Amino acid sequence: MAEKKSTSYPKEKINILLLENISEKAVANIKEHGYVSVKKLSGALSEEELMREIKDVHLLGIRSKTQITQNVLDAANKLQAIGCFCIGVNQVNLKAATSKGVVVFNAPYSNTRSVAELVIGLSILLIRRIIDKNKAAHEGIWMKEAKGSYELRGKTLGIVGYGNIGSQVSVLAESLGMKVIYYDVVTKLPLGNAQQVRSLKDLLAQSDVVTLHVPETAQTKNLINKTTIKHFKKGAILLNYARGEVVDLDVLRKALLDGHVSGAAVDVFPWEPEKNGDRFQTPLQDLPNVILTPHIGGSTEEAQENIGEDVSNKLVQYLERGITIGSHTVPELALPQQEGTHRILHIHRNVPGVLSEINTELSKHKINILGQYLKTNEQIGYVVLDVDKALSKKAVQLLKEVKETIKVRMVY
Repeated sequence: MAEKKSTSYPKEKINILLLENISEKAVANIKEHGYVSVKKLSGALSEEELMREIKDVHLLGIRSKTQITQNVLDAANKLQAIGCFCIGVNQVNLKAATSKGVVVFNAPYSNTRSVAELVIGLSILLIRRIIDKNKAAHEGIWMKEAKGSYELRGKTLGIVGYGNIGSQVSVLAESLGMKVIYYDVVTKLPLGNAQQVRSLKDLLAQSDVVTLHVPETAQTKNLINKTTIKHFKKGAILLNYARGEVVDLDVLRKALLDGHVSGAAVDVFPWEPEKNGDRFQTPLQDLPNVILTPHIGGSTEEAQENIGEDVSNKLVQYLERGITIGSHTVPELALPQQEGTHRILHIHRNVPGVLSEINTELSKHKINILGQYLKTNEQIGYVVLDVDKALSKKAVQLLKEVKETIKVRMVY
């Protein structure tokens, strides 16, 4: 049982809303810390629905389908933090969340292994043409042949994007005897014997298997297009378990049909259905040696439990201690707890003189600051203060009156 730390606001009055069937691990972890008002819904909500639901919510948990817009944030009168129980935070208007002092967390590393294992498994299936043989067997056709089937050992794997997942794929691939090369816009220290190449063109020309692990940005949109696909080694295999906008699917379809690319596995698409059972269409359907999966690269029981534990811990630590490590909005801070104090959090617009005004006002009223830390980003500043218990309520009121204040909260 986790230690139940005291908070200035009664835990039973803190409302927590979890959407999109977030792991029970997260629910259990939150309740173990003494929070009982937890509402869990299985699906995503529309903007209008969420605006109604979020009015009295203090903590919100979402996955990738729920969109946190300016309108949603404007309706969230009590919202302290959002937990994205997934890798990305693209679904949140981060600028709006920052301006309102709402902390946004995610779990960038929790499903790394799940994706990496699947990429290796798919590479084996594709290079052996198991997909075609499986289909034939199901149709009653015996297709025992070695033609067009190869081992991964000795082949070159090209990794585009050498981050958490790309580097993990690199380690697994080397253990199978593959040569690993990678391309990244930033110089990265290789793991094992992997080698960084100077350009995407160089990587594509050398690779038997190409796997994409890049974020969705203006620079990566249609990274694989009618120009870059010409640089692929003839007969190469492409895997996209990154983001849907990274590959021009019409271009890939043509390359598959003319044999320039011999196989593909795609998990993410420019357009994806809202819920299970909805109709799905892509140009890659009905092609040989193509594996299509419904955005399940990181969807394992282990990954969902890891994500649930990671993000719920971050939410609880922020509520109970003001820790913002891993935040995408409020600056990252982790001030050690001090005995005999009350902790107050102050979030303000980042303009000169705010910290000076805070210290002047507290000093004027003889409120002793026993610990203090400030960190800023372009939009806001975040101050954690440990003050004398006897005068903490007065300190909170004074801090609310400081110019440029966005949010003030006593933690304990």
